[in-house]
Amino acid sequence: QVRLVESGGGLVQAGGSLRLSCAASGLTFSSWTIGWFRQAPGKEREFVAAISWSGTSTDYADSVKGRSTISRDNAKNTAYLQMNSLKPEDTAVYYCAVRYGSVRLGNRDYNYWGQGTQVTVSS
Repeated sequence: QVRLVESGGGLVQAGGSLRLSCAASGLTFSSWTIGWFRQAPGKEREFVAAISWSGTSTDYADSVKGRSTISRDNAKNTAYLQMNSLKPEDTAVYYCAVRYGSVRLGNRDYNYWGQGTQVTVSS
């Protein structure tokens, strides 16, 4: 059974940083692409960042590019999203997801999802 557990969310002031983690089990982690998505109240879930199984390919949404870094540690079955210079508009529930294949930006391209972790950025 595939399980993804996000952690690291919380309340932070604008300009601050957070590192989100996504711990995976029940799959050969090193074979799967990892994606981070977010959903703000009243909005659709949107792509944030993704990293290929090898870590050599990454992609970012324009809204976080230059402020965020996605990474993974295949030995620990864990992926990370480092977010810096946080803005109030980054407030959302952040989800990690996996897909068996190359980096994709669409929600429907991902097979398994975690339950999410709340990130709240105060102004």
